[in-house]
Amino acid sequence: MVAHLPETSRARVQQLIAQQMVLVDDSTAKASLRLRGGERIAVIGSTSPPPLRAMAENIPLDIVFEDDDLAVVNKPAGMTVHAGAGATEEERNRGTLVNALLHHFGQLSAVGGELRPGIVHRLDKATSGLLVVAKSDEAHRRLASQFVRRQVKKKYLALVHGWVKQDRGTISTSISRDRVRRTRMTTLRSGGREAITHYTVDRRLDSPYGKFTLLEVQIDTGRTHQIRVHLASLRLPIVGDTLYGAPREIRSKAGGLALPRNFLHAAALQFQHPRTGEHLSFAAPLPTELANFVQSLDG
Repeated sequence: MVAHLPETSRARVQQLIAQQMVLVDDSTAKASLRLRGGERIAVIGSTSPPPLRAMAENIPLDIVFEDDDLAVVNKPAGMTVHAGAGATEEERNRGTLVNALLHHFGQLSAVGGELRPGIVHRLDKATSGLLVVAKSDEAHRRLASQFVRRQVKKKYLALVHGWVKQDRGTISTSISRDRVRRTRMTTLRSGGREAITHYTVDRRLDSPYGKFTLLEVQIDTGRTHQIRVHLASLRLPIVGDTLYGAPREIRSKAGGLALPRNFLHAAALQFQHPRTGEHLSFAAPLPTELANFVQSLDG
């Protein structure tokens, strides 16, 4: 159906079906329906996406630190930070980190707006690790100022395909949105936003599934998909990151191995307390699924 509606995205078609705006042979279409050929398809209306909203939900949270001004949480992979894209109300608004924060803390800063209460910075859905959350507007402004002045130190762990030649390096190519695939970012366009990524080799693995490198990564800027697109620009895609060129499955003579998420984890976070000025430092170990994946490569 998407091929016959060139100006309509796949997500919009899913919304049309979810809102019962598509008929197949005069019957309401379902997303699971497989067409055999020869059916008559009619679109009987336009979509109106469910409104985005934040709502308190009783979702478990790994709270690393909390006081009256802020909280530090360890976000699991698979959880979006705030409401966003999706065909249904459930997909757009449910299960977010914001919803969990509203349930656990109640009062959060309003600087980021109604959809992003407390959110000072973000992690991609498929990335796990540490986030600082502001409870008051003043804490939010002071934390955001530290991010702007590049005073916040963030360390990530990333497993990439291939062996990185140098033990350390810096990537400073600018980042723009891909003109063709709008869900991707790219380093190939001129005039993008400045982005700086530093990496250090933690370990090189020579496994039955091929060669891999475990990297410690630090970023001076916080662009969308920055670490993922920068490493992919060196032909070192992050394991599991199919959007930027990683295979869905890696194979050896013994069989296949797959990781249903990106091997990217925000492992350490350092900043000054927004009220007291105290230096705060936090760490989060690799999630079990990532640690087990490395063991599977070794084994």
